[in-house]
Amino acid sequence: MPDRARELRDLMQQLFRRFGALASDTTPCGKPLAMAHAHALMHLRAHGEQTQQALSQHLGIDKSNVARLCSRMIDAGHASQLANHADGRSRLVTLTARGTRLAQEIEASSLARFAAVLDQLGVPQQKQTIEALALLLGAITNLPPPNTDDE
Repeated sequence: MPDRARELRDLMQQLFRRFGALASDTTPCGKPLAMAHAHALMHLRAHGEQTQQALSQHLGIDKSNVARLCSRMIDAGHASQLANHADGRSRLVTLTARGTRLAQEIEASSLARFAAVLDQLGVPQQKQTIEALALLLGAITNLPPPNTDDE
């Protein structure tokens, strides 16, 4: 099993590097944004206003990182924040018109990039790839949170 685990790890690392997921200032589809910023914009566009906590959970990043991300989005004019009237301790994050336009651009660029990836595969391989990724995501989702003390 260690050999299979190593093979999976190596393939995943190559996938992340080749797709451009490790770049800190550019999305894989070529937008000059960090991936977390782009993902937050697309999530807010799809789901509307969110608390920072909900955004943190969706993105899989801790609350201090999501707070800094929200500050960057506000500074860039992509989002705004208001007090949550239902819970005075939390803040609601919403897209501005500029953020909505950028999220639409990111969505279109992202879909074009993924379509180009699928175009490299035959129809049966497209279906197999999507099914395999869904299985992998399910397996990852079922894992306990990582122990960060080991890193």
